[in-house]
Formats: sequence, structure tokens, C-alpha cells
Amino acid sequence: MENQRNSEEIEIDLLELFSVLFSRIWLIASAGMFCALSCLVISSFVATPIYESTTKIYILNKTDNAAVTYSDVQMGTQLTKDYAELIGSRYVLEEVMQKLSLDVEYKEMLKKVSVDTPTDTRIVSITVEDTDPVQAMNVANCVREVASSHIQNVMDIEAVNVVESANMPMEKARPSQVKWTLAGGLIGCFLVCGFVLIRYLMDDTIKSSEDVEKYLGLSTLALIPVAEDATDTKKKKKKKKKKKRR
Repeated sequence: MENQRNSEEIEIDLLELFSVLFSRIWLIASAGMFCALSCLVISSFVATPIYESTTKIYILNKTDNAAVTYSDVQMGTQLTKDYAELIGSRYVLEEVMQKLSLDVEYKEMLKKVSVDTPTDTRIVSITVEDTDPVQAMNVANCVREVASSHIQNVMDIEAVNVVESANMPMEKARPSQVKWTLAGGLIGCFLVCGFVLIRYLMDDTIKSSEDVEKYLGLSTLALIPVAEDATDTKKKKKKKKKKKRR
């Protein structure tokens, strides 16, 4: 019986919370629209656009001059992580910075370059991020060229084949207008919902006879209505007294 009562009380409280939120639906929707539009404007005109350019290389480690065997393929797949480490090495990135005359530090350059090695493949993807799309393409191609020769020297590999040259990015990679708009709208709605619920839960005033019976466990015998004419006359008297004092 006690569990049933507790479940009923929780259900009633949840219904009340939903009713409170529903009564403020226009405020919640307005806040969500405002935040969504703000994030849309920021992502479109304020935030600095970032462009990505990707190039791909194919690496195969042959053990001899014979045809490619399964062991060669398996060995090349296992060594893709080593290739990724060599591509992001200080030697490669500093050589790229020197060739392109880039005025950046190694750590900053390392953040711009990312290497992806898909599972069960010998293809290595090199992606470069930059605020200038042309610069991103040039850096990606230069990283590929320098890294290819460095991998051949270190790993004693015959050749590194180019699968795909770096593309010229026509659209920015981030910030995404759709993601920012949706995130802004959701955050605005959640913030207003939280504010409304906190204000409702912190309000412990008695507003009706139902609240008296619910929270105090007392039954109301009668209600004394406050006449609007009486309140209006009191307000007028107060205003007259203030004018006389002046």
C-alpha cells in the first residue's frame, strides 16, 4: 500500500512538473529559437572557418622481387601505425615548414596534421586543417612527399604510391551550421526548462485551497474573497496620501 501511495505521489508530481513546463511552452520555444539563431549567426559570420584537405598513400613492404604474397600484405597492414608515427614525426613536419616557409611551431603544426590508418588496409590518409583552403591543400601534398621519402629511408621500402592527391576544399569542415544551430536550440530550451523547474520547486507559497489540503493536510472551511473594488480604493487612497505629503 505504501509503495502504491509513493508511486501515485511521484506520478502526480511529474504531471505537475509537465504542466508547469507546458504552461511556459512559449517562453521555452522563444529561448530555444533565440539561442539557435545566435549560434547560427556565430557559426556563419563570427567563428573562423576551418578547411580540411586529405591525401592518401599506399604502402607495400615487399620481402623480395617476387610477386606480392599474403605475408607482404599482412606485414604492410601491421606496419601502418609505424607509418603514421613517421608521418607525424618532427623531421617530416619541420621539413614541410621549411619548404613552405611556414611561420608556425612544431606543436601547432602537429595539431593541424592528422593521420588515419583504416583497419585491414595499407592505405594511409593524411588530413591537414587550416583556415586557408589553398594552404591546407599545399601542406597536405608537401607532407605526403616528405613523408614518402622519409618512410622509404627509415623502413627500407621500395616505393610509396600516391592513391589520391590532396583536394581543394570548397566547403568548410567546421564549424557546422546545422550542428551549432541544433545544439544552441537544445541548450536554450534546457536552460529555460531548468530555470522554470527550479523556480517552481523553490516556490512554497500556498495559492489555493487544494494546496492547503495537499501540503498541510487540513480541510478549508471557507474562502474569503478579496473584492477588487476594495483593493482599487486602497490603492487610490495611498496615491492621494503620497501626493498630499509632497
